[in-house]
Amino acid sequence: MSTPLHSADLPMTSGHEGRLHGPSPRILSSGRYVPAQRLDNADVEARLGENVHDWLVQNVGIRARHVMAEDQVTSDLVVAASQQALARAGLAASDLDLIIVATDTPDYLSPGTSSVVQAKLGAQRAGTFDVNCACAGWVTALNTAAHYMRSDSDYRYVLVAGGYGMTRFLDWKDKYTATLFADGAGAVILGSNAETADAAAAAPTGAGYMAGKLLARGQYHDALGIYGGGTSRPSTPENIAQYGRPYVRFVKKFPRTFNTDHWPPLIDATLARAGLGRNDVDLYLFTQLNLRTIEAMMGILGQPMAKTHCIMDKWGYTGSACLPMALDDAIETKGIQPGQRVMFCASGGGLAMATSLWTWG
Repeated sequence: MSTPLHSADLPMTSGHEGRLHGPSPRILSSGRYVPAQRLDNADVEARLGENVHDWLVQNVGIRARHVMAEDQVTSDLVVAASQQALARAGLAASDLDLIIVATDTPDYLSPGTSSVVQAKLGAQRAGTFDVNCACAGWVTALNTAAHYMRSDSDYRYVLVAGGYGMTRFLDWKDKYTATLFADGAGAVILGSNAETADAAAAAPTGAGYMAGKLLARGQYHDALGIYGGGTSRPSTPENIAQYGRPYVRFVKKFPRTFNTDHWPPLIDATLARAGLGRNDVDLYLFTQLNLRTIEAMMGILGQPMAKTHCIMDKWGYTGSACLPMALDDAIETKGIQPGQRVMFCASGGGLAMATSLWTWG
């Protein structure tokens, strides 16, 4: 196995390095959708036939998770979250110029789930595309949307959503995955500060997108994922007979300290681009897989736990949807004040990572 990677090993480069000078987009609203069916740890224990509750609570922080209904697909979850975000922004679906959906559990291999979302929302004017870098997808999509909006004034309102239907790819007898993964969706509406003179005047100075960075360690692409169904292992009768239907699997180990090694320098590099330090961030939101990792991260950053927010205890791990869901829940339970700064930091299979820094407007 490869040796653990440390901050000194990181080349701080990404595909989103350009500094753009157009109007900075703001997060106008958020929304989330949590499926109705709830499975607590006892329900999972019944399926597995062994005790997992104590380990999950002590080591991960998960007590329950939600599972979508048999007649739901990922786009349905995204549409529900998006409709809530649109209503809160006072917008109609027809106002959207672009829809970006981050998911690695799409409705189909092709076409993109974003096109399905466009049709279900009735957002006829919007362009669409999907982003798949696993659980780093939503933060990557958020950065991408910001750059679109800063470089082209035609993009006034953009929907950035994360959808996760990973329970469709679970082996409920595999305790390493069945205990963690859940379903859900989260969404934000981005609006340009130039959308109206009144909006620009009302926004706090410097409100909106500040900086973002991407990073990947592709040598771990074969460690965690859904490896059936694509061109590498098509769902032929022979492959299904040998490997079973496509499931999410932990295949190889990667360093336990991967996130705590990589996130701090990635965050610091993002803050440096904005001329800020760690103490200047009011809310840190991380991938919602492991509470203990988040506790360790806040310690490394020298920040109190009051400056982060966690949802895995009640909703399990919702992958590409977890960060917008955590944001929406934090707005509801904590409140975020104009002028406060929010840092998003995510990791996903691949292994892909992304950060995005915003001043709340």
